[in-house]
Order: sequence, then C-alpha cells, then structure tokens
Amino acid sequence: MTPIVAIVGRPNVGKSTLFNRLVGSPLAIVHDAPGVTRDRHYADARIGGRSVTVVDTGGFDPDSDDPMGQGIRRHVQAAIGEADVVVCVLDGTQPPVQADRDAVALLRRSERQVIFVANKVDGREQELSLSDHYALGVPELLGVSAVHGRHFGELERAIFECLPAETTDEEAAPSDELLSIALIGRPNAGKSSLFNRLAGDERSLVDSRPGTTRDPIDCVIDFKGDRFRLVDTAGVRRRTRVERGVEAESVIRSIRAVGRAKVIILLCDVTEGISDQDSRLLGLASERGRAAIVGLNKSDLLSPRDLEEKKSKARDTLHFAKDTPIYALSAQSGHGVTQLMRAVKEAGERMHKRVPTGELNRFFERLLATQPPPTRAGRAPRLYYITQSGTSPPTFIVFCSSPDHVAESYRRFVRNQIVAEFDYKAVPIRLFFRGREAKE
Repeated sequence: MTPIVAIVGRPNVGKSTLFNRLVGSPLAIVHDAPGVTRDRHYADARIGGRSVTVVDTGGFDPDSDDPMGQGIRRHVQAAIGEADVVVCVLDGTQPPVQADRDAVALLRRSERQVIFVANKVDGREQELSLSDHYALGVPELLGVSAVHGRHFGELERAIFECLPAETTDEEAAPSDELLSIALIGRPNAGKSSLFNRLAGDERSLVDSRPGTTRDPIDCVIDFKGDRFRLVDTAGVRRRTRVERGVEAESVIRSIRAVGRAKVIILLCDVTEGISDQDSRLLGLASERGRAAIVGLNKSDLLSPRDLEEKKSKARDTLHFAKDTPIYALSAQSGHGVTQLMRAVKEAGERMHKRVPTGELNRFFERLLATQPPPTRAGRAPRLYYITQSGTSPPTFIVFCSSPDHVAESYRRFVRNQIVAEFDYKAVPIRLFFRGREAKE
C-alpha cells in the first residue's frame, strides 16, 4: 500500500507551496491522466526512495464559513483518522492563532506520526524568533521555506523516518480469490445505503481483518449468487454529517480504498449531478489502474425525462472516460442495483482478460491496413506487431521503428480500437509503443 502523507494547517500558511515542493514539480500536479484537473489536491511523489501520496487536506474546504475554527478542526481529525503521516504547517512569520493551538492540541493527543513545520522561515534570524510556536508544546519544530526549499531535505528525511513498513498492494489485499470492490464518492451520495442494500440482513461473513494501519473492516457479501469483497467499508458504514469539512476525509478515504480494490464504484447523487470532485476520483481510479463503474444514485427522485437529461449531462462531463459505464439506480429501493453489480462482475472479469497473440495481431493488421499511423516530422513510423504483456490492468505493447514519432492522437485511436474490438469497457487498459530493440 502507498502511504498517505497529509498536509494540514489553516489558510495562508503556505500549504499549497509546500505541497508543490514535496511532489517535485508542478507537472506532478497538472497530470495528463484522464479526469485529473489542474486544481487537484493530491499527487504521487517519491520521498527517500519510497512512493507516497501527498494530500493537501486544507484545499478540500475552500468555501468554509469558518476556516479558522471548525474547518481546521475537521481537517485535522480527518488526517488523524486516515493518514499515515501528518505534516502540520504553521506560519513562521506570525504568532500562532487559536486555530493553530486547536490543531496542535488535537495532534498531540493523537497516536499518529506528526511533523510540526513552521513555514516561511527564510533565515537563521527568523528561526530564532519562533519562541511563540515552541510555546504550543510541540516536541520538535522544523523551520522551512517552501518557496526557497530551505531545510526541505530535513523535512523529507523526517517524513521518510515516519513512514510505515513497506508493503505491496498484493500483501495489503485479501488473500482469497474474491473480486474486491470499493464504494467511493462525495458525502451524501448514498454509499451507506448502497452498502446496506448489498450486504442485506443475510450477509455471509463480516470479518475484522486488519488490512492497513487503520484496520478497515472488509465485508464479504453474497449478491444474487455472486460473492464479492467490499473493502474499506468502515468508512462506508459510518454515518457522517454532510458538512463541507468532511470532503477531506472523503477523499483521503477514497485514495486508500482505491489502492485495495480491483473495481471501483463511483457513486454520485444524480440530483446534484457530476462534480469536479467526482471527476477527480474517477481520474484517480484510472491512474491506479482500477476498473470503474459510475452509479447515479437517487434516480427514483427524478422523472424519466429529467433522469435522461441528467445521464446525458453526466456523459458530457465525463467525456474523458467515455468507456466508463454509467448506471442509474436507487440504493434505497434497490432499482438498478442488480444491473450495477452485473457490470461490476463483468468489469472484474475484463481486468484479467487476455487476448491470444494471433487474434490480437490479426486485428492489428486490419487496423494498419485501414488506418496507418500519420507522418510526423517528415517520418512515418512503422508498426511491426502488438503483444499483451500483462493483465489487471490489461497492458499492451506495440513494437515499432520510431516510438517518438507516433502521434498522441494515433495512440488514443489504437487504444480506443482495442477497447471496442475486445470489449474492455470500464477497464483502463495500458498501451505502450517501444522500439524494435525492446523486443529482446
């Protein structure tokens, strides 16, 4: 499992700048993966040779009516509950305010690994004037400058030393053969209702198998004769009041859940439509190589005409993921749930689908005959053959003469044709172009 490093702190202390510095460059944030928008608040990074996911929790509550009070408290509580390491950022140029004191008090009482940072400390003189910050009772305080990178080596070293022992997704995942699925989505989308609908009163097993350091509860369900494992259901079952501040908790929990599942159900409130946050979560599933299904919940609240209009708008909003199926359902009444779970089962099967090499190359020859790659920079790359190198997600490699001269539009075209020809709907297939020497 990839550890989660959460950055907390009140507004205007430099969390975003520190976030950008930790992930390495703006390119790590403005990712070209489908559905990941410029204003995303999580990114993968490498710290001390370890892969981590850095989350700026403060960014999930931009419109809070009380960012200095309950807003920061909710963010800190979310980080305490879900993150592996918490970086608490204070403003080194100003005396602490009440929000800082509340945050530090919560973190000191927690059992999480916490690193306290005074940002905007550009020199030795400022570092010596942090007596008010030490008065908060923090065990250690690291003075850094996110803008200039001062003492960032020490910060990364401190984070690395706090990371949990290294494990793989396979080690964190259940050892049985059941298809693992995760319910993710914004608060009040109906995840708890869908979980209860799927689990029912006669669920076959509930086991408290420690899967991560947070010990989420996995639930094995038997639905219409098929058995599935719902992962991270501790977050699904817990009823949370719908407040702006819980968005941080929702996203952190979703990131963790996606890492433990093979198929993702992104549940949305059809009456509210698809939000930017929903798009980010779908992009996250694609980045992690997980199959995804979108469920438009509460469809029973709309007329057939209004429902069709909402579905059309959802497809337009999720145009970057046109292969992702969208199903209307009502978790409350059960309408559409059977169709949703049938799609989940099929998506799980497609994740492990392997196309015979002969069949794959006959398709590829027909494709090249009807639509050869365009000339680029005066050169037309020659595409020799294609092979499937792996599954979960299905991964394909095209061997060619000049990979750099294969236009991005043609790469998308080939990928889309593979999806259509071999029915990889809902599955984020990977496609790579390599030079002939990579064959050996």
